[in-house]
Amino acid sequence: MDELKAWLAGQAQKAELRTLHPLDRLGPGRIRLLEDGAGEELVDFSSNDYLGLATHPALLAAASEALARFGAGSGAARLMSGDLSLHHELEEAVARLKGKEAALTFGSGYMANVGIIPALVGRHDVIFSDRLNHASIHDGCRLSGARLVRFRHNDMEQLDSLLREKRGGGRALLVVESIYSMDGDRAPLAALAELKERYRCLLMVDEAHATGVYGANGGGVIEEEGMAGVVDLAMGTFGKALGSYGAYVAADRTLIDYLVNRARSFIFSTAPPPAVAAASLAAVRLVQERPSLRSELREKVVLFKKALVSGGIAADLGSSQIVPIVLGQSGKTVAAARRLRERGFYVTAVRPPTVPEGTARLRFSVTRNLERGDLLAAAAALSAFLSGKEAE
Repeated sequence: MDELKAWLAGQAQKAELRTLHPLDRLGPGRIRLLEDGAGEELVDFSSNDYLGLATHPALLAAASEALARFGAGSGAARLMSGDLSLHHELEEAVARLKGKEAALTFGSGYMANVGIIPALVGRHDVIFSDRLNHASIHDGCRLSGARLVRFRHNDMEQLDSLLREKRGGGRALLVVESIYSMDGDRAPLAALAELKERYRCLLMVDEAHATGVYGANGGGVIEEEGMAGVVDLAMGTFGKALGSYGAYVAADRTLIDYLVNRARSFIFSTAPPPAVAAASLAAVRLVQERPSLRSELREKVVLFKKALVSGGIAADLGSSQIVPIVLGQSGKTVAAARRLRERGFYVTAVRPPTVPEGTARLRFSVTRNLERGDLLAAAAALSAFLSGKEAE
């Protein structure tokens, strides 16, 4: 125990100790921290509920109906007696959304990635993974036992060289995110598809932060760039822009049937609760029927970034609803987050090991729930803090 205490103390000294912060949600875009009793109301810039669907009446009604009809839990794994017709409806809807033959749902994005990757490749195979991929992808790669080759973020020239040198004769998996969760930038899918074809790889794209937000029907960057036919596995989550919980992978029928038989995190887990599956299904339908959800979000993203630039912030603000402000040092980043909280804004200080050493950052997540005035005020508060011109 002394060793554990010493490690925790070291993390605290480096301003890299993670702690939980209980809170209440007060309505669209608003939270209240509960650590010191009833705290002040804060504007929430840390949520991934990009389209504001978590409290949408359509999702609430669907979840309520499923709860009354099926009960609180599914009762078993899908391969036992937990395989509800609702799960199949959801998977059919996801397959249509992603332009694929079939889909399979998982309990979470982490469970999906640590189940899919080891099912597809093993110790005689090789994985090529972007260095900035999510931790769940890295863990899935390690669990697989396959040889792991990581390439510099979005560096297609290096990837080409590594594929030429290390592809080998076994199965090869190329895995990326379409929108990177901590940088907010895009993967070059067209270039990846060309390399995938040239070197005979399976291409897996994690669309956790893209599904619902991009594409004419909310099908993600894959849909927006017309890449459904060349991406072999389109993985994503229901817990971000779709406002629910859980995850999916969409692919051709053979791959999905294979995963049903080989993905251990699917086989040995209780099926997602009926209310959750119903809410996810309602969200999938809603993003297809309401393109205005995406246009409203885009308007707010543009407004916030323009306000930051007008305030003198010259950082790379990315191309998505995720806006990273890299400050470098963990201590400085924690201090900035604390100061913004004092000004009424809840912004996450993201530190190593979530991001590489020396790249600690404030991660602003712009959602449709945020009001115009809140976006402008937050940009002004950040600009004032970073310029040292903040009034006490």
